[in-house]
Amino acid sequence: MEKLLRQILTSRVYEAAVETPLDVACHISGRSGNRVFLKREDLQPVFSFKLRGAYNRIAHLSPAEREKGVITASAGNHAQGVAFSAMRMGIRAVIVMPRTTPEIKISAVKGFGAQVVLHGDSYSDAAEHCELLVQQTGMSFIHPFDDELVIAGQGTIAVEILRQSREKIDRVFVPIGGGGLAAGVAAYFKAISPETKIIGVEPLDSNAMALSLQVGHRVTLDTVGIFADGVAVKKVGSLTFALCRKYLDEIILVDSEEICSAIKLIYQDTRSIAEPAGALAVAGLIRYAAERGISGENMVAINSGANMNFERLGYVAERAQIGEKHEALFAVTIPEQPGALKRFCLDVVRDRNISEFNYRLSGRDRAHILLGLNTADAAERHEFASEMTASGFENIDITDNELVKTHVRYMVGGRSAEAGREVLYRFLFPERSGALGGFLENMSENWNISLFNYRMQGGEFGSVLIGLEIPEEDDARFQRFLKKLGYSYQEETHNPAYKLFL
Repeated sequence: MEKLLRQILTSRVYEAAVETPLDVACHISGRSGNRVFLKREDLQPVFSFKLRGAYNRIAHLSPAEREKGVITASAGNHAQGVAFSAMRMGIRAVIVMPRTTPEIKISAVKGFGAQVVLHGDSYSDAAEHCELLVQQTGMSFIHPFDDELVIAGQGTIAVEILRQSREKIDRVFVPIGGGGLAAGVAAYFKAISPETKIIGVEPLDSNAMALSLQVGHRVTLDTVGIFADGVAVKKVGSLTFALCRKYLDEIILVDSEEICSAIKLIYQDTRSIAEPAGALAVAGLIRYAAERGISGENMVAINSGANMNFERLGYVAERAQIGEKHEALFAVTIPEQPGALKRFCLDVVRDRNISEFNYRLSGRDRAHILLGLNTADAAERHEFASEMTASGFENIDITDNELVKTHVRYMVGGRSAEAGREVLYRFLFPERSGALGGFLENMSENWNISLFNYRMQGGEFGSVLIGLEIPEEDDARFQRFLKKLGYSYQEETHNPAYKLFL
């Protein structure tokens, strides 16, 4: 603790980074019932807190190490932090990035004078190639989180929060990826203001730190979510794990819809757009306060970054309504008889605001409707479901069905009577040319594509829904194909929304 505190207090971050404001967030305060402050790390020169740790590490290199230059593997904010820091210090920087990295991030890194090396489809591929280049060149590797000086650089945020706050801080919410930010902030607070609770926030689909703390050792996730890519880490650091285990009070998990809702709330307060990882702390604060019934406290959420891909904004706007519990989705079955649709709309839906209504004749006895409805809260959603049931209309609440939210609601059109032995799979394809070609090239000619839908999400991977007709004798061969393919996938053949609408 003493060594880390000394490193935090003697950090050289302000040779490159700026002291960011601690702003009152009125909308978020009103939503949570607490007095909420935003630590505005989105206002750093590279629009992310990562500059602090990267610069502090590079500033402590020896003259001989600086002569050889620095290297790292990153597809996001750490890459820009290293590139900017190297430019400021006048040394060479090489950044290894996956080929799936959006052009806006590649251009930003090149704009700071760094050399970009594109390799592989994932961060793991880029990291492996980076290790090889380190051995070949002797350049200094700048770790994104598992380094004492990087952790100390991030810990300067805690110093600023305590200096800037005029009131006692009850809780600080910190986003967690590899754990560098959480480790530095938690360690400093527990030394200077031990009564302040430090709450880490992770996405449900990228919860490496939460699982590691739960079992008492570092675990490696098989897959990580693609939405909050700034915290999509399969394994946390050994240093960060030890510090978080000792000083972090708790971790709370949130889903993508809650993150989208948080992005909207931050925009309402600041008129700036946080990236998904940047809004993670606010999402956690909102959930934490609601679940525990906490009100009247002083809370801080660290807005860790604003490197948002413009193409993601449509996705965020769609999902924010669900995250705020202001939209519910239902699969409704009505009898295919005169007046049934009219009775459903006039007697059950009545004057409620409809956000989506998809209907297609699918038979002469029953019809299926995909209904979107604006709701005030989760209670109204459940109340409406009960009302439909009481009125004799079968219904399934599909608000949380990922297949529906990503694909089905955009392609409702009925079944195909010609499709036989159809299986349905959802894949994550890397956003690069040739990804679909690679999939098709390895397919058997006996497997017919019967359904296809692609949704760009503005990130490194796109969501693809594929229906395939697989002969019975090819089942085992198809499973081998899936394992060899290397793309993340999930079978949706038994999803009720598929049965009803596709």
